[in-house]
Amino acid sequence: MRQSRLIKEHGDAFYHCMSRVVDKQFIFNDKEKNYFRFWMRKLEAFCGVEVVTYCLMSNHFHLLVRVPDADSMPALTEERLRELLPLLYNDTQSLGIRQELDRALDSGDARWMERILARYEVRRGDLSVFLKELKQRFTQWYNRNKGRRGTLWEDRFKSVLVEGSEQALLTMAAYIELNPVRAGMVSDP
Repeated sequence: MRQSRLIKEHGDAFYHCMSRVVDKQFIFNDKEKNYFRFWMRKLEAFCGVEVVTYCLMSNHFHLLVRVPDADSMPALTEERLRELLPLLYNDTQSLGIRQELDRALDSGDARWMERILARYEVRRGDLSVFLKELKQRFTQWYNRNKGRRGTLWEDRFKSVLVEGSEQALLTMAAYIELNPVRAGMVSDP
């Protein structure tokens, strides 16, 4: 049975997140790391989740992320959604969503527009959505390129709420950034 995550209710929250590749396979070479970073940054911009620091090891990753307080995020507007679409969708997919937005505008039905915006709004400022989409998009790309099928990750991601002082954040950031040193992969972070 899944254990529910510890989520901070109000204010910005910082989380140390990690996930390991199934069977501890070493899959992260330069090409894979670049693609992972590519989607991490796109989803970061779309979701409003800030990656403070991260480390991609050969068979797992660590992220220190700041999830903004939902009340501090500006509401998603039709114009802003149009700007964000290219981050996540190809031209054909973006066109379909833009056409739906145009039809809603032309109809004058404010509730229709609200429903469209709500579909995307729930994906913003949500750690679980950010990591789920990151892992899914990477898995789909990796499986296509390697001719494989199935899951790539051992479990759901793990996360730890980092609370307290600035020192706690600095300690967690150092832990993440020193991972390759502890693993003997590099001598200098």
